[in-house]
Amino acid sequence: MPIAKKYLADFEEEEIYHVYNRTNNKERLFLTDENRLFFLKRYAEILLPFVDTFCYNLLENHFHLLIRVKNENQILQHLKKKQQVLPSERKFIHNEISFSELIEHEFKRFFQSYSLALNKSTKRKGNLFYKPFKRIKIERNNQFTMTLIYIHTNSMKHGLGNDFTKYKWSSWQSLISKKPTLLLRNEIIEWFGSLDLCKKAHIETSNDFYSFFFSIED
Repeated sequence: MPIAKKYLADFEEEEIYHVYNRTNNKERLFLTDENRLFFLKRYAEILLPFVDTFCYNLLENHFHLLIRVKNENQILQHLKKKQQVLPSERKFIHNEISFSELIEHEFKRFFQSYSLALNKSTKRKGNLFYKPFKRIKIERNNQFTMTLIYIHTNSMKHGLGNDFTKYKWSSWQSLISKKPTLLLRNEIIEWFGSLDLCKKAHIETSNDFYSFFFSIED
């Protein structure tokens, strides 16, 4: 069955996207905490020159990201400083591929990097991620709010505890702490009005969300 167009949105500069992907055949994406740390490390190395990050969540067989694509001038400046420009990046510089295609290539490079490392460490073979990866453009204020909360509370949906604030592998702890972070923490807090209002919106929504699924199970 073809994937609906809204799940394969073109990447545009300074626009916000919910990006997510799962593994083939629902196999585990992360076998150890070291896998998760490596995933975040490669994400920072490969994708942060091209996108800013609002939040993330790493689940058992999939992940969620809420990102904003950097503007074209920022990306061009980054590419000009690189010692080794990749073929897709060179094509973009010479107007042979579009801005959207460039960002898509960078995400694919990230997926391939993680897949190759996991395959090597576990003697696994073949594709790890489902293709194509999904990305939904965020076009409304309430869509941004609900996507942010949905991503942070997603561990509850998948039965990984009934308190999302205790789940280790989302960006929640980085959001509420005062430690240095690569997240757009200040923008998120300003969006809700304060950190306390941000926490309140997440907790109230997650309580309703969990109660809804608990009532279905009954």
